Amino acid sequence: MKILVAGSTGLLGTALVSALARAGHTVCRLVRPQSTVGSGTKEGFDVAWNPETGELGGAGVGADAVVNLAGASIADGRWTADRKKLLRTSRIDTTRALVEALAKMNARPSVIVSASAIGVYGDRGDETLTEESKPGKDFLAGLTQEWEAEALKAEALGIRVVLARFGIILAPAGGALPKMMLPFKFGAGGRIGNGQQWMSWVTIDDVVGILRFALEKTSVKRAINTVAPQPVQNAEFTKMLSAAMHRPALFPAPAFALRLLLGEMADALLLSSQRVAPQALEKLGYRFLHADLSSALATVLAKT
Repeated sequence: MKILVAGSTGLLGTALVSALARAGHTVCRLVRPQSTVGSGTKEGFDVAWNPETGELGGAGVGADAVVNLAGASIADGRWTADRKKLLRTSRIDTTRALVEALAKMNARPSVIVSASAIGVYGDRGDETLTEESKPGKDFLAGLTQEWEAEALKAEALGIRVVLARFGIILAPAGGALPKMMLPFKFGAGGRIGNGQQWMSWVTIDDVVGILRFALEKTSVKRAINTVAPQPVQNAEFTKMLSAAMHRPALFPAPAFALRLLLGEMADALLLSSQRVAPQALEKLGYRFLHADLSSALATVLAKT
């Protein structure tokens, strides 16, 4: 397949592009105006892409599929008014522009797999959440709903839409895990808050596998919870991570201190509870590479 990838330079985009290229697909990396557009590498070609004007380079014509991973990091910086605006525009506006660019094509791709997040569910305590669960009401839930709504507009163009609701992605060289590991390296790790909040995680290897599964399997549609089938509470996650690192877990991070340091972001990303099940993926027959946390951490940490 010829596959357009937006957000190809991030942690997940880099891993996906490499995997797609190894599998023999032609990958076109959508590159913004401020970036240098190259002639191509063994892992694909750069295609000029301007979300503000909707202009898409001619090399993107004839694509069979699109993967949209664009969006500023949700965890890089306190959620000021300006930061919230960036989080919204980099997701909602960019996705809208991408769908509008696809609408102008004479021959349109058959599928778009667009990034989303389990943040759509909000803070839900011990409730088990599936793709049919109602959305939450906080900032992140509202943002995610609007983000997904823009991607779903592609259905009116006859394009199959998949919304990959990512949980906490465990990767050796980026994302959340290295930040979690840092205090343990100095012997200062511990649970977050009371440790009772549920954490729904997934390895980056499985995320890449799920995205490929969604591209290739025509029965995959709309929202899919992109998480492993065994979520754990933060206290258990902390215990397993400390054991995997051979470090103690003696110093809990109090909720009040996290709120003081990070503001609203602390509640949304660190203290909220989301016990998410990959119901759609399991029904569709996806087989996880890493289904339990202990083996997942061992595999990921072996690569650090």
